[in-house]
Amino acid sequence: MRRAYKFLLRPTSRQVAALEACLEDTRQLYNAALEERREAWRMRKTSISFHAQDAQLKEIRAADPERYARWSFNCERAALRRLDRAFQAFYRRCKAAEKPGYPRFRGRGWFNSIEWPEGNGSRWDSVLHPTVTRVYLKGIGHVRVHQHRAVQGRVKTIMAKREGSRWYVVLSCDDVPAEPLPAAGAAVGIDMGIASFLITSAGEHVPNPRPAAVAAERLASAQQELSRKKRGSKRRRKAVRKVAALHGKVRRARLDHAHKTALTLVRDHDVIAHEALKVANMTRRPKPRLAEDGSYEPNGAAAKAGLNRSISDAGWGVFLDVLRAKAESAGRTVIEVDPRHTSQRCARCGHITAGNRVSQAEFRCQACGHEAHADVNAAINILRAGLARQAAQDAA
Repeated sequence: MRRAYKFLLRPTSRQVAALEACLEDTRQLYNAALEERREAWRMRKTSISFHAQDAQLKEIRAADPERYARWSFNCERAALRRLDRAFQAFYRRCKAAEKPGYPRFRGRGWFNSIEWPEGNGSRWDSVLHPTVTRVYLKGIGHVRVHQHRAVQGRVKTIMAKREGSRWYVVLSCDDVPAEPLPAAGAAVGIDMGIASFLITSAGEHVPNPRPAAVAAERLASAQQELSRKKRGSKRRRKAVRKVAALHGKVRRARLDHAHKTALTLVRDHDVIAHEALKVANMTRRPKPRLAEDGSYEPNGAAAKAGLNRSISDAGWGVFLDVLRAKAESAGRTVIEVDPRHTSQRCARCGHITAGNRVSQAEFRCQACGHEAHADVNAAINILRAGLARQAAQDAA
């Protein structure tokens, strides 16, 4: 398996300055390569490949050794490859008739990572010296790492990532051995929600921590202070760091809850079924409604905005990604099912109608009179659909 390990870096002030300089030079190289591609298309209607830009890298380093030659060649090549991936995704979206999203120039706050292949300008020293937790990055030196768990497999790439005022190292490893858990002898269906983060088919409710809602007052205050600061001033930069720190705390709280919840499910169940949620579609803004006289009619955008915030705060997509990764490592099975009618179907008789869902929490079947918590009833339907799909896959 391929896995990523993320550790906090403990750089010195000099190493922080070197990391910032390397990040800035790499960003400018990325933007210059993007400008070359744009101009080539504008002037000659031709596209420039990654290999053509990669061939120019030696000349660029020789022409400006003070800026580029002090960093690893492979670090700068990774930036060109990153741009090429952005263009490949752009072409793929164009062919699929999706919103293209042409690659953009990266500002200082929108380029926050540097990547090296292991052994080419970087080295994970803990491989050679298990008692030393440091990573070597060319031009920066041996940086201390807060390694809180063992790294398994072969380190393939090393990434330094800036998040607010913190720096992290992300190790991408191949051949990470699986750690299968003993059979639990149980299966579960889960229904994702907002009032409760999730409800299982056994009737267990996992509360929704709502980290963004908890920090909303502090975030609003920090953003108001930021809006009053003069652009380019030191006080504004300090206010920006404060807002970023609060957002980072919210993100870490959401991720921590996702890991703990997923770990509990994976430990206790062999099969986990969930709805195939399309979160991006669920949080899409409603289209405007035009009246005959050309004015706009109410479209429920204000209420939908509140729902979108709640869905984003719950972090369903993050949780499902974590759940799949943990299940793969533990040898568990995660099954996606079609979400249609799961909340309207009676778990006892199978009758489907919108009237079965009396309220957010109450379910009463109009055919057989079965009463249950609406989300528990939906979770049971999800489990049955998941087991049926697994049986069909096994029989095929």
